[in-house]
Amino acid sequence: MIVAVCKETEALEKRVALTPEGTEKLSKMGLSIYVESEAGSASSYSDQQYLNAGAEIKSRDQILSESDLLLAVQAPPQKDIKKLKKNSALVAFLWPLQNQEYVELLLSTGVTGMAMDTIPRISRAQSMDALSSMSNIAGYKSALLGANHLDRYLPMMMTAAGTIPPAKVLVLGAGVAGLQAIATAKRLGAVVEAFDIRPAVKEQVESLGAKFVEVPLEEESETKGGYAKELSVKNKEKQKEVIHQHVKKSDIVITTALIPGKPAPKLITKQMVEDMLAGSVVVDIAAEQGGNCEVTEPGEVIRHNEVIIDGPLNLPSTLAYHASKLYSKNILSLLDLLIEDGKPNFNFDDEIIANATVTHHGEIISPFVKENS
Repeated sequence: MIVAVCKETEALEKRVALTPEGTEKLSKMGLSIYVESEAGSASSYSDQQYLNAGAEIKSRDQILSESDLLLAVQAPPQKDIKKLKKNSALVAFLWPLQNQEYVELLLSTGVTGMAMDTIPRISRAQSMDALSSMSNIAGYKSALLGANHLDRYLPMMMTAAGTIPPAKVLVLGAGVAGLQAIATAKRLGAVVEAFDIRPAVKEQVESLGAKFVEVPLEEESETKGGYAKELSVKNKEKQKEVIHQHVKKSDIVITTALIPGKPAPKLITKQMVEDMLAGSVVVDIAAEQGGNCEVTEPGEVIRHNEVIIDGPLNLPSTLAYHASKLYSKNILSLLDLLIEDGKPNFNFDDEIIANATVTHHGEIISPFVKENS
């Protein structure tokens, strides 16, 4: 079986789906590995490293026409999907709920599409959880971006000229990205608060040394899969009132809140931004899904009423070397489960395989996609 890795073509994308270390492990399983020339160069992995690990360097056309299993970070362009063999398989971030047209193409071409973003968040699948791996990196980098934009110290500084108080950081959303943002901001010496609509994360927030901002709600705020759930209008207003009070006294606000398959919830209004102190910073890492802040411009750093608003895109790619290493390990864990006797075994009785497989032989398989479409 030929497992292939193509060079990413999306703007800002520097990651690669399989590292030389991962290549070596797959080669030892008796698989043939094709790698497009310079596929790993943007993440500091050379063609020579892949050759040393047992891969063959091939052209993109050869990879698309000959591969049985194509590995990618972002879903390859639609024109590439049309060049894949029927009954071949693709593993990548597919975002099927937002990309129905792409799903239809996979169905019509007979390509099996496995989405790294629909792997269930269960204990057995933790080593395959690429969303968590990438969110961890995004949370870390968001705290560094906030510190870089801020024209003040983060830690308390005691100097001969006087004592400088520590900066105040507010993190909205205490999922994987939010928790890493909290941990990084704390390590940098800031005083940190965090808000999340899921009361269950309070203990995790406090274990990192941050204060948990509580908003009493009258409804369930968490899905069965552990994700945040969209709130009613009444509870959204209650939430905004509390957030407003904490936003206006913060030096840095980091927003990370996402709802699967839907635009990012708007947590910070224009009025809240205008009530912040001049020189304060908002880092909105939900920008790719529209942003948690009303004035965020995805991919841009702007000033609104003397407040800096950063809406970064693809933060994991800014740490491409380690992001690729983690993503490659996530894929290897999935392939360990999928590949038996040198070929894929699509056992849909397995919860992980079933949820990750969006399309197979012209049919929608993933219960996650069926339930949310």
